[in-house]
Amino acid sequence: MPPTSPSSSAQAAREALAARLREIRLDAGITKRELASRCGWSEAKSSRIENARTAPSDQDIRLWCRACQAEGQAPDLIAANRQADSMYVQWRRLQRTGLRRLQQANVPLYKETKHFKVYCSNVVPGFLQTPGYAMALLRAIATFRGLPDDVADAVTARMDRSRVVREGDHRFAIVIEETVLRHRLGDAGVMAGQLGSLLSAMDLPSVSLGVIPTTVERAMWAIESFTVFDDKRVDHEPLSASVKITAPDEVAQYLKAFGRLHQQAVYGAAARALIVKAIEALE
Repeated sequence: MPPTSPSSSAQAAREALAARLREIRLDAGITKRELASRCGWSEAKSSRIENARTAPSDQDIRLWCRACQAEGQAPDLIAANRQADSMYVQWRRLQRTGLRRLQQANVPLYKETKHFKVYCSNVVPGFLQTPGYAMALLRAIATFRGLPDDVADAVTARMDRSRVVREGDHRFAIVIEETVLRHRLGDAGVMAGQLGSLLSAMDLPSVSLGVIPTTVERAMWAIESFTVFDDKRVDHEPLSASVKITAPDEVAQYLKAFGRLHQQAVYGAAARALIVKAIEALE
């Protein structure tokens, strides 16, 4: 299980927004019924918004602030509301137009980030994927989710995005489970090429690649894959949604988890031996 519920950051942000709206109402000295009357909706809606059971629209926030004579606070509250909404986004919403656009969306973030911490328990990290492996993976995703077929363009976009590994002032601390080396995406040739590429990546000065052996005694259990950007933001990707985590206490949990996973991994010759063993198992 992950360190926290996937949507906990988004829910915490919504609850914080709801608390701010309640404070504005209380400062105005009006009841929820009076607020509802001024806004032209039911008292029940006021209660749902204050208890974070219903996310307000931008217009709801404007009306709320106007009813409480706090219109100057509306822009900040609307921005906070939009940020909360973006923290937990279902994949079907992000990928409705295909996969290429999604690959391109994070390019600015990747270019700005100096230090990446990456843990993968299921697939090779996108940064280190070969075109053949990426094609097999993205094809599987598109088929599973019934997406428009732009896989070839998405692979090209992913390869362009991955140039940050070799360009600029970036550092990558990457930890993968040994089982990633065994999960076959594509045929034996594709997997052999991918595993060989991992061996080459280990020679890059920007990359530290560790592998957690299946035989290690676990101090930290395997969890879903995640990426930490400059120790400030975590992108966590369960099956159904994309989760952005920025709350400091939650980011700290992922950093703690990464530290323990990092300690369990082997590096250098020991990691190479595991990768070579996986290549030999393909024959």
